[in-house]
Amino acid sequence: MIKQIIFLVILLITLGVFTYSTLKYFRYFKFTKKKPLGDIGKRIRKTITVALFQEKILRRPVIGFMHALVWWGFILILFGSIEMILDGLFGTERILAILGPVYDFIMASGDISAFVITLLIIAFLFRRLFMHIKRFYGPEMKPVSKMDANLALTIIFILMITLLGMNTYYLVWCDATGEIVHGSYPVSKYFVGLFSGIPVEQLWMGYQINWWAHIVWIFIFANILPYSKHFHVFMSVPSVFVSSVKPVGYTENMESITKEVKLMMDPDAAFEDVQESEDDPERFGVKDIEDVNWVNYLNSLACTECGRCTSVCPANITGKLLSPRKIMMDTRARMKQKGPGLVKAGKDYDDGSSLVRTFITEEELWACTQCNACVYECPVSIDQASLILDMRRYLVMEESKAPAGLNTVFSNIENNGAPWQFSPEDRMLWSEGLEVLQLADGKTPEYLFWVGSAGAFDDRYKKVTREFVKILNHLKVDYAVLGVEETDSGDVARRSGNEMLFQMQAMMNIEIMNGYEIKNIITCDPHDFNTLKNEYPDFGGNYNVIHHSQFLQQQIKQGKLKIDGNEFQGKKITFHDPCYLGRANDEYDAPRSVLNEISSSNVEMKRHSSFALCCGAGGGQMFKEAEKGDKEVFIERTEEALETGCDIIATACPFCMVMMTDGLKYKNKEEDILNYDIAELVSKSMGL
Repeated sequence: MIKQIIFLVILLITLGVFTYSTLKYFRYFKFTKKKPLGDIGKRIRKTITVALFQEKILRRPVIGFMHALVWWGFILILFGSIEMILDGLFGTERILAILGPVYDFIMASGDISAFVITLLIIAFLFRRLFMHIKRFYGPEMKPVSKMDANLALTIIFILMITLLGMNTYYLVWCDATGEIVHGSYPVSKYFVGLFSGIPVEQLWMGYQINWWAHIVWIFIFANILPYSKHFHVFMSVPSVFVSSVKPVGYTENMESITKEVKLMMDPDAAFEDVQESEDDPERFGVKDIEDVNWVNYLNSLACTECGRCTSVCPANITGKLLSPRKIMMDTRARMKQKGPGLVKAGKDYDDGSSLVRTFITEEELWACTQCNACVYECPVSIDQASLILDMRRYLVMEESKAPAGLNTVFSNIENNGAPWQFSPEDRMLWSEGLEVLQLADGKTPEYLFWVGSAGAFDDRYKKVTREFVKILNHLKVDYAVLGVEETDSGDVARRSGNEMLFQMQAMMNIEIMNGYEIKNIITCDPHDFNTLKNEYPDFGGNYNVIHHSQFLQQQIKQGKLKIDGNEFQGKKITFHDPCYLGRANDEYDAPRSVLNEISSSNVEMKRHSSFALCCGAGGGQMFKEAEKGDKEVFIERTEEALETGCDIIATACPFCMVMMTDGLKYKNKEEDILNYDIAELVSKSMGL
């Protein structure tokens, strides 16, 4: 009975302290913005694959599998921990042994897991203490972060040793007293010989010491976690569950902006069903912690500072200030700083600091290429890129503080319908000498060929547009273009933070395309492909959108397109994955299957497919000066392509083509190495 009372007191203290520690986080959530959740079925499936089966962490097979074993082991050991709590409360011994064979299996699994985790923790501590793993370091990683990690690993080590010790002493005690052994312990049984000859009383004492040490350390660890980055033990599964189930390239719509745009475009419609509100006008974007939505804040609590996001960030790789890990750490730190004041004084509390500038500089925000590599890599599905974008939205729409190059782009899109200062009337100059039908001619075709601003105005990519049209004409595809009625998709504006300009462009384009009853769209631009396919539906633009690589793949599979020329015989080609075709929309096979039909040999870069490095043009980077760093992103990527010994760098994106071409010029390789779009490779191979 004394044991039960002591256990109950310790348990109540543990629960009380844990409740006190976690309640403050829940109080902070009420100061974040609302964000509805839907698609529960998809969320459950994602949680099972990403959280339970560790799909993302296994992208790095060796260290990922080691971590996954620890996670799975903890799940198995959890059963035994629950049993210990029941035994402690009711004064029983192995209360769940009534489960019979199931109990034997779970105890055996827990025993094996404890041994495996012990070895893995030793390996993890060795890595942290004696190996210089680059992602464990960085300006944001203070000594306390390293101490935090080492403390957590040490406690886990103690837990596993005490569990193995408890099982071993239990087996020895049962053997000495003739008691029936409940459960199976395939690892601990090998340690039994080390304790033979010890008096029964001491064996029982050893068992009790390990039992109490194990359960008390569990309680201590549980109450350390809310003050540690290892709070992700509790928060990672919820973080995965609430993460986006849309394609990675999808950007959340800002309803507040939609209302403003509708007001500008159609004042009468804007006032329909509008209810008066006495609330203060909503701030556009994120300036401070109360502007983030509750999912963003939950993400920050789930961040374990592993650095996988930062290790794949093209800006950070090339020496720039941006670290996606720091973005999440700063979000968490800002709420920790301001949260108590908000709780006491309410939402109007102001301490003179803010998330933007005080914690996160403009230089960091504008270094992001919005490639989503960080989002794709995060083991718990944190969306760092969307938070960066929201802070850009604040800078652009509330303070009009975009880099000079982007302000020029915004002005050009507003006035000319393209990022460059060309007349809208010049949108069809690329087609000179080609037979191209325009929708205004009166016929609704099977396909709309969305040329895009780069395809219409960029000197290099106009050649790609022409070659792809030759293929369309050769295949006698029923298509047409919008011609001078086409205007910029708005992708650059949206990724640069100018949500209002994006939505204006989107609504204008959708009105035109819906007027022509467009159903199918082909485009060579992955950025426009992503925008038209994933984001235009939010505004009533629902189309079947395919990238030109997918179209070519379909035509080849159907036997309509035969590539039988030897133009590139003996040439070595490497393919650069566009971020908004690959990571954003999970399309890696189409361009490669097309290249496989060309008479050449194909080689992959070190980082390819879902691991591919960004070219450095996205997020508006192509139109602005790069932030200070060791080198430009496009140079890093070009160097990686050159390491393959290729003769041709193949691309499937106008932005990528510009950056890779610039990279070849920078490396003085433009005479030796060619840069072609896959449409050009196909067209030239066919002699069109």
